[in-house]
Amino acid sequence: MSALARRGGVNQHRSRMGAGLRSLPEQEQVALCRRSPLFSCIMATVVTEKLSRLFINVRQLPQLLGPLSPSTVSSSEVPKVFWKPYIHTGYRPVQQTWRYYFSTLFQQHNEAINVWTHLVAALVLLLRFQQLSQRVDFGQDLHAQPLFIIIVASITYLMFSSLAHLLQAKSEFWHYSFFFMDYVGVAIYQYGSGLVHYYYAIEPSWHEKIKGFYMPAAALLAWLSCAGSCYAKYRFHQSARLLSRLCQELPSGLAYMLDISPVAHRIYTAPRSERDDPALLYHKCQVLFFLIGAFFFSHPYPEKWLPGKCHFFGQSHQIFHVFLVLCTLAQIEAVVLDYESRRQIYSTLQGDLAHNFSALCLFTVTCSVLTAAYMARKVKNKLSFKEE
Repeated sequence: MSALARRGGVNQHRSRMGAGLRSLPEQEQVALCRRSPLFSCIMATVVTEKLSRLFINVRQLPQLLGPLSPSTVSSSEVPKVFWKPYIHTGYRPVQQTWRYYFSTLFQQHNEAINVWTHLVAALVLLLRFQQLSQRVDFGQDLHAQPLFIIIVASITYLMFSSLAHLLQAKSEFWHYSFFFMDYVGVAIYQYGSGLVHYYYAIEPSWHEKIKGFYMPAAALLAWLSCAGSCYAKYRFHQSARLLSRLCQELPSGLAYMLDISPVAHRIYTAPRSERDDPALLYHKCQVLFFLIGAFFFSHPYPEKWLPGKCHFFGQSHQIFHVFLVLCTLAQIEAVVLDYESRRQIYSTLQGDLAHNFSALCLFTVTCSVLTAAYMARKVKNKLSFKEE
């Protein structure tokens, strides 16, 4: 029998079946269709087709997730601005597509650990914020505003840092611009830290001494920290580390000394009966973690001791990231405990000043963003002049 005849027979069978089905109730039509060999054949064909497409898509996953270019190169193949002390390989090639740099989130390179440490911490804080929002009325409780600010500031600096380390290899301009954005996040976090320490953790005796200047000084030093870091990044290279560290670390160090003073005073003056207070223990942990992290931020160890061994793991900046995350998590827990247990103290000391402190936070953010944008424009002009 020819193919044409077979096709005609099938079509006649379908027509007769359709006419017969239309004379039956709807439920019987469905049942009869399902028992039909033709229906089973059609369904098998459809399922086979779907599985084939799924198999093809699964086979394409490694290509979609894989790097779109050679994964890493040596320091000699990237501009000097990307160089890290004692790190000679693991760099990503410049001038690739944005898709390539996003895909390197799942690749091994010398920034991967820096990206993931802060990205995971940001996700942890998002979950913590969701838990807190079930028992803290951030919208109606005036005294919860500083707690809201420090959580948002922490997530902001962590996300900005992750983006900077992930995407900065695109070009020299984007290298500068993303790290300027990173410094904005740090400034916001510095102000938020100073705010919650002053609002929740402070003792009345220390509050009386510093209430006239603490918050304006905290805002000023947070902005100076951002401005100093941006200028150091723009003006100095690794060869001028002393001047770079002076511009970056001096305002940041002064900001930390001021911001941590309410906590340090409380730890120092705490009576013996309060030394096991969980909030105080968390505050001690955050100070310890910060100091350890600051050491690794300022000193290139262990890569200086192990040249050629820390291209991907074990860099000082990676260790700094880990301890900064621990510092932030301990700080958040301490502040939450202070918010819940010291309400009578801080509501008496602070009154209705939370709105003023929130406005000062907005001022700090605005100044820092404008500074970063201005420095990014200077970088663009500098690079354009160099190309000419």
